[in-house]
Amino acid sequence: MTKNKLLDGIVTFVQVVESNSFSNAAEKLGHSASYISKEVNKLEERLGTRLLNRTTRNLSLTDEGKTYYQRCRQIVIDAEDAETAINRQQEHPRGLLKLSAPYSFGMAHLTDALPDFLLQYPDVQLEVEFNERLVDLVAEGFDMAIRIGKLKDSNLIARKFMQSKGVVVASPEYLKIHGKPQEPQAISEHQCISFSLHNSTTQWEFTHNSQLISVSVNSRVICNSAELELAMALKGIGIARLPYFCCERQIESGKLVELLDDYEKREFGIYAVYPHRQLLSPKVNAMINFLADRFG
Repeated sequence: MTKNKLLDGIVTFVQVVESNSFSNAAEKLGHSASYISKEVNKLEERLGTRLLNRTTRNLSLTDEGKTYYQRCRQIVIDAEDAETAINRQQEHPRGLLKLSAPYSFGMAHLTDALPDFLLQYPDVQLEVEFNERLVDLVAEGFDMAIRIGKLKDSNLIARKFMQSKGVVVASPEYLKIHGKPQEPQAISEHQCISFSLHNSTTQWEFTHNSQLISVSVNSRVICNSAELELAMALKGIGIARLPYFCCERQIESGKLVELLDDYEKREFGIYAVYPHRQLLSPKVNAMINFLADRFG
């Protein structure tokens, strides 16, 4: 069987099964019933097996036909989805876009970006929720979400639009009083500010020359908000591990000092995600492209 004949007859076969009639399938496909019958016959001959049992009144699938139909039906659906997606990309973005994003990333970047998105697409309305929880996109009716780091839900389609890293920081005032740690192990002697949604608030991990270093820390503050971590660090409460995008301006202005910069930074991707198999609507596609252009 040559590749150029691989898909021949599939659409016809699927339509016959779903119409349960050669004549009904012929009407829907715009061909004669004899043409439809010949297409199915050629398909069976190519496969070397009977797919349909035919009587004067009824059609039924053979066992081989049932297996083949399930696979072919998915191929037809995927092809239709692909064509619709291309057509939709040509449409003008409009309507309500419901977006979820981590509070820390939202406050750091989206408060400036989203107004520009609305100016660029005047027919789109936004409903935005900033929080640190992982929302259920389908159950809660979100069109898309922004996720940071390793993605746990395999049912989501993701597009990375930004790369960032984790940094260890403290205020100059804190370091003046408590000293500056020169190696990760020294952090165990300091007051730390930990993020409660990390795997551990008692162990921080570092990498040096591909070697993993685990350090026990004294977490004076544990919270689920990067904004609160940042505020605590700025006030000199302790040492914090933060995404660079949360504290970039404070590091550049000297309000925070980056520590242990000789040690490899924990890098992570920032993704736009949307539900698996959902066709990418013009408004979602516009937002993803906007984020990629803005932050990529």
